[in-house]
Amino acid sequence: MSVTGQRVGGFTAKECDERRSRNATSILRFASGIGGLAALVLLWWVLTDLLAPERSFAHRFSPSLALPAFVNLLSGPDLWYHTLLSLQRVLIGLGFALLIGVPVGLLVGASRTVETATTPAFQFLRMISPLSWMPIAVMAFGVGNAPIYFLLAFAAVWPILLNTAAGVRQLNPNWLLLSKSLAATRWETLSRVILPGVLPHVLTGLRLAIGITWIVLVPCEMLGVQAGLGYFILDTRDRLAYHELMAMVLVIGILGFALDSTARMMMRRLSSQS
Repeated sequence: MSVTGQRVGGFTAKECDERRSRNATSILRFASGIGGLAALVLLWWVLTDLLAPERSFAHRFSPSLALPAFVNLLSGPDLWYHTLLSLQRVLIGLGFALLIGVPVGLLVGASRTVETATTPAFQFLRMISPLSWMPIAVMAFGVGNAPIYFLLAFAAVWPILLNTAAGVRQLNPNWLLLSKSLAATRWETLSRVILPGVLPHVLTGLRLAIGITWIVLVPCEMLGVQAGLGYFILDTRDRLAYHELMAMVLVIGILGFALDSTARMMMRRLSSQS
């Protein structure tokens, strides 16, 4: 038996080398990412602590002030209350976007007539900033959570809808022919052929939608609500607590990064199973 064919712990030597190479690449990527974040923090410290005068406005946003405020926020109940409420709004907005975007995307992808009729309207609406609907949303739904749900859903629906439609168009036609030859019902074809086939595209659209909704969330929560990360940003500004404001910027960035990482992990797990 050749050296490459020998098994070590259930794996061949070649497989072990490939696993070691993948592990080394993952470690290198992780170290590079940590290094990039460290360089960003270093640049922040240099600009606000070293170069800016101590009594200047920029010094109020320095890490020497923001990081202790960040730790204090983590130890208190206020941050968690505002964070959970914002995450709830994001999840509800994404839920509405999925309920609308996936069925409409399936219809658009399955019918060339529907695609031709709806594409100009969808592209027109997609290019309108969700924030431009803020006054109309408040007049239509009043002050509270309802206009926020509308704006988040409006922002998130387009990547989900368009990616779902693209997934339907890229389905292998042989799968549909096989389903038809086996006398599958429409529901069986939809649930066992179409939906599993377009699921990676839906998740791609969902990941894009998460990033968009997280960006839109903060200005949406400045619509008169009394809680949420956007409200907390306004509150720190009104109190002139600039170190807490910068700490909130860190919180928003960390939470957004965590949401995107979760979406990427789901996509990798799905691709490894398929």
